[in-house]
Amino acid sequence: MRLRVLKYVYVGIVGLAVIGLSLAASVYLIAESLWFQDVGYLEEFWWRLATQIGSLAIAFTLSFLFLWGNISLATRLRYPNQIENLSIPKLAKLLNPSPALQNRSVPVVLSFRWLAPTILGLSGLVGLMTIYLAKTLGTSSDSASTDLSVRPTSILDVLYVFKTLLNLNLGEIGIGLGVATLTIFYPISSLRAIALFISGCLGVLFCQQWDKILLFFHPTLFNSTEPIFHQDISFYIFSLPVWEIGELSLAILCLYALVAVSFIYISSGNSLSEGKFIGFNHLQQRHLYLLGSGLMLAVSLHYWLSRYELLYSARGVIYGASYTNVNVELPVNTIIWVLALVLAIALLGRAYFGLTSPPHRQLLSLASRQPLFFLVSISTLFALSSLLPLIIQVLVVQPNELIKESPYIARTIQFTRQAFDLNNIDAETFNPQGKLTVADLKNNQPTIKNIRIWDDRPLLDANRQLQQIRPYYKFYSADIDRYSLPATTNQTIEKQQVIISARELDYSAVPEVAKTWVNEHLIYTHGYGFTLSPVNQVAPGGLPEYYVKDIGANGRGNRVGNLGVRPNLQDIIPTINPRIYFGELTNNHIMTGTKVKELDYPSGDDNVYNTYDGKSRISLDSWWRRCVYAAYLKDWQLLLTQEFTPQTQLLYRRNIQERVKAIAPWLQYDGDPYLVAANVPNFASTPSYLYWIIDAYTISDRYPYADPKPNKFNYIRNSVKVVIDAYNGTVKLYIADSKDPIIQSWKSIFPHLFQPLEKLPPELQTHLRYPIDLFAIQSRKLLTYHMLDPKVFYNQEDLWQIPQEIYGSEPQSVEPYYLIMKLPTASQEEFILLLPFTPTGRTNLIAWLAARSDGKQYGKLLLYNFPKQQLIYGTEQIEALINQDPVISQQISLWNRQGSRVIQGNLLVIPIESSLLYIEPIYLEAEQNSVPTLVRVVAAYQNRIVMENTLTQALESVLR
Repeated sequence: MRLRVLKYVYVGIVGLAVIGLSLAASVYLIAESLWFQDVGYLEEFWWRLATQIGSLAIAFTLSFLFLWGNISLATRLRYPNQIENLSIPKLAKLLNPSPALQNRSVPVVLSFRWLAPTILGLSGLVGLMTIYLAKTLGTSSDSASTDLSVRPTSILDVLYVFKTLLNLNLGEIGIGLGVATLTIFYPISSLRAIALFISGCLGVLFCQQWDKILLFFHPTLFNSTEPIFHQDISFYIFSLPVWEIGELSLAILCLYALVAVSFIYISSGNSLSEGKFIGFNHLQQRHLYLLGSGLMLAVSLHYWLSRYELLYSARGVIYGASYTNVNVELPVNTIIWVLALVLAIALLGRAYFGLTSPPHRQLLSLASRQPLFFLVSISTLFALSSLLPLIIQVLVVQPNELIKESPYIARTIQFTRQAFDLNNIDAETFNPQGKLTVADLKNNQPTIKNIRIWDDRPLLDANRQLQQIRPYYKFYSADIDRYSLPATTNQTIEKQQVIISARELDYSAVPEVAKTWVNEHLIYTHGYGFTLSPVNQVAPGGLPEYYVKDIGANGRGNRVGNLGVRPNLQDIIPTINPRIYFGELTNNHIMTGTKVKELDYPSGDDNVYNTYDGKSRISLDSWWRRCVYAAYLKDWQLLLTQEFTPQTQLLYRRNIQERVKAIAPWLQYDGDPYLVAANVPNFASTPSYLYWIIDAYTISDRYPYADPKPNKFNYIRNSVKVVIDAYNGTVKLYIADSKDPIIQSWKSIFPHLFQPLEKLPPELQTHLRYPIDLFAIQSRKLLTYHMLDPKVFYNQEDLWQIPQEIYGSEPQSVEPYYLIMKLPTASQEEFILLLPFTPTGRTNLIAWLAARSDGKQYGKLLLYNFPKQQLIYGTEQIEALINQDPVISQQISLWNRQGSRVIQGNLLVIPIESSLLYIEPIYLEAEQNSVPTLVRVVAAYQNRIVMENTLTQALESVLR
């Protein structure tokens, strides 16, 4: 009766678990399907989900069938528990069914002296494998899709396994001992449970690596080969990762099956209670030989792949295959690969032909008669593969390192420059003449008018004090852009550099007493408007000048609700419907079309309310949808509230980063989305005028010979521009680099996901920027990889560094900055991104890198090298001269009194004609409730440094 009750309880628990998992899966599928249907990418979602489920199901099923089948076969072939009652002739027949061998005596193969350690060792190995797989596969699965920090590492990598086991904590060791103990007392049940666990781990691993599997079946040629194996780069990017996962899985399955089956056989026939094991019978040996063949096939595959992985070696002075890798490790790995394959075939032959096969079949290979010889040979070679490279590196390579490594250094330089797109940099010489005049300034007015004297940090601080309006509004970021606007003097349209900042709603800043469910999800739903400031103009009192500001100001035609805009800009900068439902701070889900009106914006002592009518909406007009999203969002108030109407809509995933990552998780996204105000017709069904642009990258850590340091990847392209409607939530992805093979592979997988860049509306194309993140990565690589000569590279004699500047009162690295200027080889001014360089250990300028962003010139990089025999002041030298100037230092000391402090802004190096001009703004702010004000502008040219009230005065004075 008691057993029957326990049985019912067990069935009930399993049934409830199955029902719970089914309901959770159904909720996920319905909720995600409705969301992807709303954003227009339902087909891509189902294709991705089918790949994930298919990969999981196939990997789990094959793994489970293999392990379960082997354990079941071993259970059938093991010795019966009554073996001690059998006579010697019957034992001989059981051990070997061949009539010619049945008259032999039955020796004891393992006495208790060796049996106990063997049993303990095998059970301990089972426990360690379980913990190791849970630790390594779990980590790999969590980071498989876009995080390249962890690769699934083969269990045959002995050194890696040893390091992992040494790092186990006491809890993990305890679990391993528990698994080992259960295996001894309940061998079959425990081994089957572990087989289920391993199959699940491998299934999850393949599921998480779905993107690599899709790319494996949709490769695109790079049309570039590496010099060792002469494989196209596409093999390393698309194929090698999947081969490694396959080898990892095969090694795990064969090793565990071999250990589990051996344990079952050795522990059978009352061997533990009798303290002796009589040996493996004929069928057991054939079974073990078959599993040994599979394991040696995994070893062979491991060393076959390890040859290609030498191209990612960190041994030696450079990244990639070095002299020792190519001339020592490669031959040894090749020999081990061949010997392991021969041994796998030999063991397979033994399993197939048996132990008593005729001589002519045993002559198939030497290995079929002497597998132990090959096993010892492989073990010896394995030891040599670890020790011999170290010996050669120390005794042969290091005394002649430059000569030995020069060809390999040249390869690393070549492939690193390819992988980070440094080969497309046009290098020229920039020779400052020191002949800048006032006439030159007049001839370069577009550059002068756009010299940035407002940095984003002080502007943001000023915005938060002057334009935040209410505590729940927040200016999260400020972005540099350019707009075609009428000039202040003659009203001609010209390109002007501005700083734009979105006024978003930050619900976390709402007072605690007002943080109710209704306020969070029904009333405080969106931000409102933005500020637009010219980078070079100052309002009275040293405050920022605004082209667009305020909330609820009367716009053209006295339409209340528009933002405050300069009269001459009302037809150029759209400010109608400036509501921000999708942004960088919109992290909560909201409901619109309810009985409660949404807060639109404050107007005096009252508030103006509004109802959302945008495109992005998921209807909650039925009870089952409310149930689904209550469970999915874990918000049960969706079922209890009385505020919903038949028109109620749900908006979630409103954070723009989260939104695009849900649609295309295989891309890496820039950390600085920027807002654009533009009148774009037909972008969405509901008119909107605010758009977010995010740069997206394809990356890989498998580009051969390409040095990743300090990144986790060694290949990157800015392949995609993402545009998100701030009101409607519409997301569109445009291919910005059609030459990138990775994005071409993704396009073949998801043909309707991407659009060509030519289809990006021209109103938005004029606001595309070369991304700062990519520029910073390329700049850091260029510090070393501008050296093309292997000898110079080896000696590091021309190493560059990013210069330092003083910001506030603390030193920091100069950050890339946008400028509108005319390049020495250009015919007109354009929007560029610029960064200067200095030699390592010195402070003078050595070069500057520019990235172009306008029109057909977009994406082109220019490197201007300064003459090495000429001293060109660097930013640190200019900062030192500024702080040493008696007039400037005295004034700064006077301002830095108690209650206020001076902020030295970004020091800009501005090329004009054949000269360099240095500009640094000086801000003053109070220590509390600070509103930074621009108080002075410092200009430096040649050996002259001046500080004046305005930029114009500073330029006139420094050239006087």
